[in-house]
Amino acid sequence: MTIPQGIPNCPPGLEYLTSIDQLLVHQKVELLEAFTGFETANKYTVKNTLGQKVYWAVEDTDCCTRNCCGPARPFDMKVLDYYQNEVLHFNRPLRCSSCCFPCCLQTLEVSAPPGNVIGTVEQDWSIFTPQFSIKDQSGNTVLRIEGPFCTFSICGDVEFKVVATNGSQVGKISKQWSGFAREAFTDSDHFGINFPMDLDVRVKATLLGCLFLIDYMFFEKSGNKESDRPGMF
Repeated sequence: MTIPQGIPNCPPGLEYLTSIDQLLVHQKVELLEAFTGFETANKYTVKNTLGQKVYWAVEDTDCCTRNCCGPARPFDMKVLDYYQNEVLHFNRPLRCSSCCFPCCLQTLEVSAPPGNVIGTVEQDWSIFTPQFSIKDQSGNTVLRIEGPFCTFSICGDVEFKVVATNGSQVGKISKQWSGFAREAFTDSDHFGINFPMDLDVRVKATLLGCLFLIDYMFFEKSGNKESDRPGMF
């Protein structure tokens, strides 16, 4: 895997994102969690379309938070490069996701390098479908995410559209069907994300953070039990 060098105005460690328009994210199967339902820290591998590993993502939470709060838990997530340097940091505070609490919806803060905020993901109030705003470091909305009414992954992919401010679709985040056994007995998910090649690298990184937020909100099981439901109630 060749990493571009000398990219101006690019956070260190994110140079590779300037040369791609697609990423694959695979969550590691945790056997303890699969057999006992005991919630363990999520771990992910981020790959390019050739299957080469680009980044590793590791959830940083304590045991009590994971098992008491379940999929709604707050978390910090470290994204590491090939040399195990932390190049991205995601922070999700403890908030609601139901449309019944419009003043306390989900957010996720993206930093690169850690401590330097480059973007945020903010859940928009909606009754029927998941809606998110992708914002830059100045708080301006640069993209929106529009999800489906039903997020059940029954033998097929679940797609969240990436939409520009003019309403045109420019990409998507897909929760990919990974087989009956994996879907039924684990919460180890496969995702894909597409975006324009010339998109600002900071926005690409924020979209990656949105992918992880979507995983926790809609596809993370609690005690290996499905909690998906239609709409946003």
